[in-house]
Amino acid sequence: MESPALSEFDLHLFAEGRHWHIYNVLGAHPLNYRGAEGVRFAVWAPNARSVSVVGDFNDWDPTRHTMLANEGYGVWSLFVPNLGPGAVYKFAITTAQGQILKSDPYGQAFELRPDTAAVVTERGRYAWGDGDWLERRSRFDWQHRPICIYEVHPGSWRHHGSGRWLTYRELAEQLIPYVVDTGFTHIELLPITEHPLDESWGYQTTGYYAPTRRYGSPDDLRYLIDQCHQNNIGVILDWVPGHFPDDDSALGRFDGTALYEHEDPRRGRHQDWGTLIYNYGRHEVRNFLIGSALFWLDTFHMDGLRVDAVASMLYLNYSREEGEWLPNQYGGNENLEAVEFLKDLNRVCQSRFPGALMMAEESTSWPRVTRPQEIGGLGFNLKWNMGWMHDSLDYLQQDPVYRQYHHDKLTFGLIYAYSENFLLPLSHDEVVHGKSSLIQKMPGDEWQQRASLRLLFSYMYTYPGAKLLFMGGEFGQRREWSEKRELDWHLLEHEGHRGIHKLVQDLNGLYRREPALHGRNFSSEGFEWIDCHDSPQSVISYLRRGGSDVQALVIVINFTPIPRHHYRIGLPQGGFWHEIFNSDSQYYGGSNLGNPLPLQAADKPWMARPFAVDITVPPLGLIILRAAP
Repeated sequence: MESPALSEFDLHLFAEGRHWHIYNVLGAHPLNYRGAEGVRFAVWAPNARSVSVVGDFNDWDPTRHTMLANEGYGVWSLFVPNLGPGAVYKFAITTAQGQILKSDPYGQAFELRPDTAAVVTERGRYAWGDGDWLERRSRFDWQHRPICIYEVHPGSWRHHGSGRWLTYRELAEQLIPYVVDTGFTHIELLPITEHPLDESWGYQTTGYYAPTRRYGSPDDLRYLIDQCHQNNIGVILDWVPGHFPDDDSALGRFDGTALYEHEDPRRGRHQDWGTLIYNYGRHEVRNFLIGSALFWLDTFHMDGLRVDAVASMLYLNYSREEGEWLPNQYGGNENLEAVEFLKDLNRVCQSRFPGALMMAEESTSWPRVTRPQEIGGLGFNLKWNMGWMHDSLDYLQQDPVYRQYHHDKLTFGLIYAYSENFLLPLSHDEVVHGKSSLIQKMPGDEWQQRASLRLLFSYMYTYPGAKLLFMGGEFGQRREWSEKRELDWHLLEHEGHRGIHKLVQDLNGLYRREPALHGRNFSSEGFEWIDCHDSPQSVISYLRRGGSDVQALVIVINFTPIPRHHYRIGLPQGGFWHEIFNSDSQYYGGSNLGNPLPLQAADKPWMARPFAVDITVPPLGLIILRAAP
């Protein structure tokens, strides 16, 4: 059987782990060969005895389309004439133990679950309209610009009346106006890479090169992203290179051997999740993963990747007891191969797609996650600040009477706040598995719960770092999130929940308008304590600065339900000061205590500042003051 040969150059680059367009080589690709229209299939299975393409076009008969081996590279290929987009296929792989059926690792579309066959698809026909966005993105000064991300699970954001999911195109019609109106700069999609299990939310991926069929076709997803860009909204993909499911149809023991994973379960299996761990030391596996990242940035115009579970990749003893893991060659617990993989990933993605953001969900104190590789860093742009999130939620879950004894949870984070480029996450992980919703974490009656949630959001938006909020939090979703149902949109019929939504709208607007709140998010020059010692009253105050020519803002926060009248704070300059934001405003459902009139600073040193003023700090409230020009 004759077939167009794969180029020696392509195969050589793949064997070295450096073929950055491997998604144009492996997998299924419609083409014309010697005047015949058809599809070329190619798959890496170096330990297979033989490989065939089977599908609806040959009655799933493995004897009819046997693939040809590319000697020395472990890649099998075949051209099948008179075949085109829409054909459903798998690979029949003969191993030492017998024949197995596997889905295409490089498949760019799949059947709707529970079916797992790949579908031949054709790229290049979608007419993008986001050229201006991409040009601006290439010059994106993300370290000095606002980044506020709305984290979305597409299948449960909103449903049709029948409970059916919205499609990608329906999300474009409904989600984009909502995000624009609420003021976020980016959407982050929970993994939409193809996955068989709804309950995994996409974190157990089987199709690293395919958007899930649940919500439509690949071009439908392109339409959603294109429309986001045309409305000045960036799109970030939650991407999972740390592990993969051991489903029979997927990557596990792909050619009868531990090809993508490690053979030894002490290296190759996550005990907590029941998933398999990639062998990052194998060139072709690294190429598979980096190729996937580039595929989404290239062919779907994604604006960045949030890399899931980085800590599980960095540590060989992650969630393992003594004797359950193997040390590296130097006897340590660092996964040196994963470290090099992450460095390669960040270097290649950032060099090829300037302005795209690479973000790490990394929960430990691994050093220099967001520092340049030239000084030993991993090279990410941003790292999730899990410490800030845990400390803030732990503090606010305390009864206000006892918060004075936990004051260090408010102050400790500033010790390390500039050791990395941090993003502050209030993500889906905090509102599932019995943790309850954000608002239900707050103590007290319903009024105090709403006030505390408004306070949490206001604190986040005035604290150094980029921002992320999971869907539903922006209006005070009371039920714990479930992927099985849509958000409780009816809550917006209630004044208190509309107030929370209005607060998030205004915080996004203020954060985006005020350079003092975003211009130095990742520099210690952007933050200065006024007073962090008033634990008896559970009050903190600080300055935010955006640059030498940017007016400083004064933030004062009262973490108790007791109003603080005649509370004196130090100021950096005299004259009149105005309250420009108050989380206790009646517009947000608050008690409307605050400082409606201009405040005259007194020429009296206080808190190591040359001026002072007496203010009212509302209960469970945050206020922002700005000097009159």
